[in-house]
Amino acid sequence: MEYGERLANFRQTRLNPFDRSDEEDGPQGGKTPPRHEPRPELFSGSRTNSTDRAMDLGLAEDHFSRPMGSFVASDIEQLKLAIEECKKLILELPEHSERQKDTVVKLIHLRLKLQELKIRQWKDPEEDEPNLRVLLEHRFSKEKSKSVKQTCDKCSAIIWGLIQTWYTCTGCYYRCHSKCMNLITKPCVRSKVSHQSEYELSICPEIGLDKQDYRCAECRTAISLRGVPSEARQCDYTGQYYCTACHWNDTAIVPARVIHNWEFEPRKVCRSSLRYLALMMSRPVLKLKEINPLLFNFVEELVEIRKLRQDILLMKPYFITCKEAMEARLLLQLQDRQHFVENDDMYSLQDLIDISSGRLSCSLTEIHTTFAKHIKLDCERCQAKGFVCELCKEGDILFPFDSHTSVCHECAAVFHRDCYYDNSTTCPRCARMTERKQDEV
Repeated sequence: MEYGERLANFRQTRLNPFDRSDEEDGPQGGKTPPRHEPRPELFSGSRTNSTDRAMDLGLAEDHFSRPMGSFVASDIEQLKLAIEECKKLILELPEHSERQKDTVVKLIHLRLKLQELKIRQWKDPEEDEPNLRVLLEHRFSKEKSKSVKQTCDKCSAIIWGLIQTWYTCTGCYYRCHSKCMNLITKPCVRSKVSHQSEYELSICPEIGLDKQDYRCAECRTAISLRGVPSEARQCDYTGQYYCTACHWNDTAIVPARVIHNWEFEPRKVCRSSLRYLALMMSRPVLKLKEINPLLFNFVEELVEIRKLRQDILLMKPYFITCKEAMEARLLLQLQDRQHFVENDDMYSLQDLIDISSGRLSCSLTEIHTTFAKHIKLDCERCQAKGFVCELCKEGDILFPFDSHTSVCHECAAVFHRDCYYDNSTTCPRCARMTERKQDEV
């Protein structure tokens, strides 16, 4: 039988699910013509016919008509076999022949079907996923972004937002596929920050793989330095070793190295340490004068920042009792560093980073100038709360945050620094208060 006749009969049998033109248009009479049964002689007798039968394997079934998620792995395997048979047949057929062109078209159809099945395999079958899920103190929120490509923190695979459902923890920003939710074993890092807001202050406190039983410190996967079965990676913050799934070679500034060495070079840390350090970055939990008081002797910027913070604390009572300052909300200029208006000895890791780069010194000096201008020049009420040196009774109005003044620790009176230290007697204001108490008795 000639190839042209066989091809016409093949198309009449409706084995190609992509050819829907007759069904869509239909005859003029509105009736669908009966389908012709495939002729048995088309698929028997010769090697070429058997090759055609193998080539038609992927097109003989309409995978697209199946409901979502009902396909099996054998469908993909059969399509792959049919594609390989098509490739071989294309090479065997004469070049530029009608039969070769028809085979190329079939190969394209097979590849399109294989691609569609692979997309369905990775696509989440559940479209009614909840918007909020709570697991191991994580508060997972369903993401709606389809264009941003992320990485799953559980399986380390790429999250294709266009075809996959994924969640992000609103506390520690842990990201994962919807299908990986039930496999999570790591609790939320924010709970650790809430319950234990302190840093590891020892530099890389390594204990050794033998103390870890040659297992990952987090997921307990077997690890070794040789990379068999999994590579052991050390976290510079905890000093422990982790597997490649828990340690992605991320880098972060380690607080212990900053406090003891004033070193800000990022070091490799595990994923959980990276999140913990990110959440702790702005928390004022470092009391430098207790942890490393000698640091102020070697870092001049720290001394400057400490003096500015002390001055701001002395300005705070003026603003609290000043109506204009409260209306202008001057103290809100330090809303990102609230601890600066509460104490002068607590620092966050972000403070130390900004001190090293010089950003904090510039911004805090500008705020200090604004505060001093309001008290000494702009506001008459604040000016009226100034002091006159009772020792020399000369000069301008003094304020406790002036650089050339000294403050009595007992009564908070302000004097010229030279007058205060040259005077061998007690503070005049303290003396008056003592006499007044004796008279009352």
